[in-house]
Amino acid sequence: MKELELKYGCNPNQKPARVFMENGDLPITVVNGRPGYINLLDALNGWQLVKELKEATGLPAATSFKHVSPAGAAVGLPLSDTLKKIYFTDNVELTPLACAYARARGADRMSSFGDFISLSDECDEATALLIKKEVSDGIIAPGYSDKALEILKAKKNGNYCVIQIDPNYVPAELERKQVFGVTFEQGHNFLKIDEKSALSNIVTKNKTLSEDDKRNLIISLIVLKYTQSNSVCFVKDGQAIGIGAGQQSRVHCTRLAGQKADNWWLRQSPQVLGLQFVDGIKRADRDNAIDVYIGEEYMDVLAEGKWQNIFKVKPEVFTREAKAEWIAKNTNVALGSDAFFPFGDNIDRAKKSGVTVIAQPGGSVRDDLVIEAADGYGMVMAFNGIRLFHH
Repeated sequence: MKELELKYGCNPNQKPARVFMENGDLPITVVNGRPGYINLLDALNGWQLVKELKEATGLPAATSFKHVSPAGAAVGLPLSDTLKKIYFTDNVELTPLACAYARARGADRMSSFGDFISLSDECDEATALLIKKEVSDGIIAPGYSDKALEILKAKKNGNYCVIQIDPNYVPAELERKQVFGVTFEQGHNFLKIDEKSALSNIVTKNKTLSEDDKRNLIISLIVLKYTQSNSVCFVKDGQAIGIGAGQQSRVHCTRLAGQKADNWWLRQSPQVLGLQFVDGIKRADRDNAIDVYIGEEYMDVLAEGKWQNIFKVKPEVFTREAKAEWIAKNTNVALGSDAFFPFGDNIDRAKKSGVTVIAQPGGSVRDDLVIEAADGYGMVMAFNGIRLFHH
């Protein structure tokens, strides 16, 4: 098939919309439902991301995309009991692919609401059972087991978008894009991110990277390759825990990603794990309540007349001091940046969220000050000369 008519364009009022190949057939097959324009942008960007994660780590990978940037991405490492709880994996016997999806979806549940999912491997029943419970627009994968397909086709009253992609498809070397009637052309980004290309030039006094550090840094950079610039990604234990995307200022990327990483860590605190929700509360309402509770607007859920609709027992305020004490316990976090850090304030902010290792292009006129800031915290930082702007 050379052409596919889409449900609608970037906005529902933009019609008609289609996707097509000038030469050859499309590498995708719509198995169920009908995708929209942004659905396919998310699907094709997400597929590239998970394919590269699988190639780089040897582990199954998943990503949760929203508006052409990943809300989460991960490889299939086992989950701790705490992560199983906060990722809502009860009653599912987790496979490596299901672990990858649970991590990708669970890192930033607010942003992942209504996502488009990409999987590196054939979707199995366990992964489909996790997806079944979530609000999602669709999925792309190289294949589906019979049971998984049955589960997914039942979502959204039978309209859930299921796309199968040819895993052997290789894009053309040149990419074209139109903006305001003007055509842009550039080479496709075939850059392979690995230890040699991304981590060989360590510029700090501390030069010791564990194998976990290396994997986390490579994951962060691959995620950034498909994240709208400017972007910064925090990674821990094989999963992105905070992604700052599309910000005009580099430090704002770092702050946004750091806040998301802090929220991920706060959700694992005893104070949050001990929250007693009213029976029958919807999962999205619980996610929203937790997000507000750990933020600065906590009275929106603790005020008299409000908390009774959410909690069985009114929680104590999670004070700023108590949150800071818990956040300080997070460590061994990796940070990747899609362009150089122009100021040391990025390093200062990263440290507050447990960052110990960094990969960035380097090339700023203030590189010496940035290195000095990293050395002050005993961090390891690699300069790789790789700029990963994605637009």
